[in-house]
Amino acid sequence: MKHPGVSLIILTILSTAAPGCVTGRDFPQLRHIKARASPAAQAEAAQELIVRLIGARASLFTVKVNESIGPVDCDTFELSSAANGHIQITGTTGVAVAMGFYYYLKYFCSGQRTWAGQQTQLPEILPVINSPMKITTNDKFRYYQNVCSQSYTMAFWNWTRWEQEIDWMALHGINLPLAFVGQEAIFQKVFLTLGLTQADLDEYFTGPAFLAWARMGNIEHWGGPLPQTWIANKMLLQQKILNRMRSLGMIPVLPAFSGHVPRALTRVFPDANVTRLPAWNTFNTTYSGTYLLEFQDPLFIGIGQLFIEIMTEEFGTDHVYNCDTFNEMNPVSNDPSYISAAGKAVFEGMLAGDPQSVWLMQGWLFEDYLFWQPTQVKALVTSVPLGRMIILDLCAETLPVYQRVQSYYGQPFIWCMLHNFGGTMELYGAVDNINKGPFIARAFPNSTMIGIGLAPEGIHQNEVIYEFMTENAWRTAPRDVQQWVVSFAQQRYGVNNTALNTAWQLLMKNVYNCTDNHLDIDYVILTRRPWPHYSPEIWYNPEELFAAWGGFINASLQVVETPLLQVIANAVYASIINAFNNKNITALQQAGQNLTSLLNDMEILLASSERFLVGHWIAEAKSWSNSTNETLLYEYNARNQITLWGPNGEIHDYASKQWSGVTADYYIPRWQFFIQWLKQLIQNGSKWDDNLFGEHVMQKVEAPWTLQTKVYPTEALGSTIQIATYFYEKYKPAIQDPVNKAVWEASSKKLDNLQHLNAKTIDKLQHPYSSRLPLFYRKQQGRKLY
Repeated sequence: MKHPGVSLIILTILSTAAPGCVTGRDFPQLRHIKARASPAAQAEAAQELIVRLIGARASLFTVKVNESIGPVDCDTFELSSAANGHIQITGTTGVAVAMGFYYYLKYFCSGQRTWAGQQTQLPEILPVINSPMKITTNDKFRYYQNVCSQSYTMAFWNWTRWEQEIDWMALHGINLPLAFVGQEAIFQKVFLTLGLTQADLDEYFTGPAFLAWARMGNIEHWGGPLPQTWIANKMLLQQKILNRMRSLGMIPVLPAFSGHVPRALTRVFPDANVTRLPAWNTFNTTYSGTYLLEFQDPLFIGIGQLFIEIMTEEFGTDHVYNCDTFNEMNPVSNDPSYISAAGKAVFEGMLAGDPQSVWLMQGWLFEDYLFWQPTQVKALVTSVPLGRMIILDLCAETLPVYQRVQSYYGQPFIWCMLHNFGGTMELYGAVDNINKGPFIARAFPNSTMIGIGLAPEGIHQNEVIYEFMTENAWRTAPRDVQQWVVSFAQQRYGVNNTALNTAWQLLMKNVYNCTDNHLDIDYVILTRRPWPHYSPEIWYNPEELFAAWGGFINASLQVVETPLLQVIANAVYASIINAFNNKNITALQQAGQNLTSLLNDMEILLASSERFLVGHWIAEAKSWSNSTNETLLYEYNARNQITLWGPNGEIHDYASKQWSGVTADYYIPRWQFFIQWLKQLIQNGSKWDDNLFGEHVMQKVEAPWTLQTKVYPTEALGSTIQIATYFYEKYKPAIQDPVNKAVWEASSKKLDNLQHLNAKTIDKLQHPYSSRLPLFYRKQQGRKLY
């Protein structure tokens, strides 16, 4: 028996489901990049995944892997009902089988599996598939992860959490995942083989929360030294990760040598041509200004070869490698011949160790269009034989690059949704761009698009956007978003609830549909270092967000409460600054008390959900410890990354989290310190000084918290629904206050006008302490893309 409405839903889906592989250009050079496990092994792995998801009822599903049921270079799955009521799933790979199961779970059983949990309550009698159905993906690849997500989200994951994530990947069709865990063990063996000492490497490797940027040559040693137990245990973890990925038919992307080396290399090889790079971001040369082996040096290809060979001995290979030589650091020369030589050397290092190498390169560097003009881009991407480099157009939903570089001059690329920066947690999406962008890219003249990808810097946020984006793997046309999100709500909660449907529809046309090309970054004032010159930016109508809150409250669910409190905080902040500018100490103190009260309410709300506890993050970090010193090191890494991000707040608040614990003991004291500082400025007749305040607030509030060892709860406290219902009534007047509405309207107008400002003016709007995004990214804000 089918659920009510299933027939209509399936008919609607089939109208936009891929009839066959429609990827634009064929690249025979990539034919060898495919699943390595046998069909039987992949089928077994897919069946085990289903067991993990639904337990004993997995016996009602029969799975098979058959490469011949679909076109070469794309995945296909078939669904049908057997005479005994069982569901038969056949796929070209284990991933395709998992996709097929998830399709059935979502669109026949109203189920869902996301980071927040799962709704997998199957009906007593499985819904019948009246006639066999076949769906084929549009492209060869579905990529997942960002080199930064390895640190912002996954730094302290154990095997249990990785197993859950690999299941999520397979269900959502991911077949090209980044597999970067444990690479320090390989680099350690390489450099020790070359004659460096462990003491040299202790000065080179960063701490565990900052390895992503050490790997790209941005920093070294910060948060270290990296314990040997960490290196050894992470290598063992990587072996488990790779075994599971490969068993499902995935193609893990492994690291390669990019040219960055320890400074001690010149002691062992005094004739080596090594250049010290400029310091990255706002770091000083103690932890940045790393060393790059020049591309023409004979050692370069040799080290690249040695790295691949040692890694292959430990991890095997699937022939796809990722490395980034110029991540947010420009080459020392813009001469095309120099840039071409750089790309050629990196690839030849891979090739010497693996003749079947394919270089998967993040295209984030190309967002700096002031340096990476078409001539420079072409020099780099054409330095590798056609089809042997794949570029990740990393932020294509808001900052696509392929359009201005002729589809990467013939090299294949993957259209990626970056979406999230720093693992921050505000509600955000650009669903209109995501809905249309991949189809526009495939239709681009001489398109070389061969896949779609998810590249967030952090996860555990905005799951609806990721559910929507991953369906682009097999959809053949943009969807009716309002209709789609109703099915999403049914899958998420297992019921068809009018209040929920309406609430989600409001969100999708409002907060999840940013159309002015702003990025998911820096919009939450509460978690940013206080400053008297913020101009809050809101691209949506807070009243509609409040209306959605009402829908979720009526359905006894929590979704938008915390973001709405953040929006209300913008108005409270405006009253603080108004009082300061008018030198009204009484009004300043009252506004400060209002902000403290709001933050305390947010702390209570966050503490009621296990998803928002800083205790989990810190406990995960400490779980890797084998000694007191390691415990202190790992906890410091965890605390520093989400607050100061560096010894002196170099990238402070970039990875801020709206979590219980950090709100109570970090954000609230910091804002209270700010209010007192403003009061003293009024009393003394002094002017605001960015540097002076930054020094004092770091010394008095920020740095001390990173050094503390307070144990935070890992269990929720209180009823989220009761708390949210109370706050809904408490803050209703604030939403309806005409003064607050004026603040929000001014914020929206600021965004509307931003595209008319020149780059210099835009730069002045940014926080002076934080270099969140370089100017060349911010200059693109306000552009209409799709």
